[in-house]
Amino acid sequence: MFIDTHVHLNADQYDEDLQQVIERAIEAKVEKMVVVGFDRKTIERAMKLADDYEFIYAVIGWHPVDAIDCTSEDLEWIEQLAAHPKVVGIGETGLDYYWDKSPKEVQQELFRKQIHLAKKLKLPIIIHNREATGDVVKILREENAASIGGVMHCYSGSVETARECIDMNFMISLGGPVTFKNARMPKEVAKEIPLEHLMIETDAPYLAPHPYRGKRNEPSYVPLVAEEIARQKELSVEEVAQATTSNAIKFFNLDE
Repeated sequence: MFIDTHVHLNADQYDEDLQQVIERAIEAKVEKMVVVGFDRKTIERAMKLADDYEFIYAVIGWHPVDAIDCTSEDLEWIEQLAAHPKVVGIGETGLDYYWDKSPKEVQQELFRKQIHLAKKLKLPIIIHNREATGDVVKILREENAASIGGVMHCYSGSVETARECIDMNFMISLGGPVTFKNARMPKEVAKEIPLEHLMIETDAPYLAPHPYRGKRNEPSYVPLVAEEIARQKELSVEEVAQATTSNAIKFFNLDE
């Protein structure tokens, strides 16, 4: 059994064949999925999916790229929705210095607000980080995010930074990039970070693993991530599946 701990089944890319995508995931033994909403439209869709499917859970928050669009009303709305029993985290939030739609200081302010919200709600926080590692780690430290913990989603940083994050009560989640031939750092993380700190995800429809790189990703591909971790650790896929599933159930407090 596998759990896709970060997937966007609420994306427009699945409008034509969502049910088939879900069925393929179940056939691939992906028995639970955590759907992440990061703006008004995708949050509403994530909540509906969590209501419609007993094996789907929701994480809701505001994406750093769109930080400039987020209002105090949006954050109040997220707080109200988070009372739903199937909302299992706040995010994805964090910093993204690759895209320049939202100024860095606006992103940082919203990031801090969502950490505060997660602490208030006693929910873990799911971190998006693109080209902003130093500031992400700094803000997590300054805001004592260790008190609530969270996930470094689709982690692509160094082993050293992964260990820093683990010390702050964060899980390391690996996705499709760990399967890319040139992905030196994710492979090192897969090899060096103990299984008890790892989870797996697709981030579908983005970042499809090899051999589907460049195509639409989907949750049925999450076993390919587990296979690469197993290769790096010289373990069986079953051992990786069992550990990462157990980690996700415990971390997100999912129904057994």
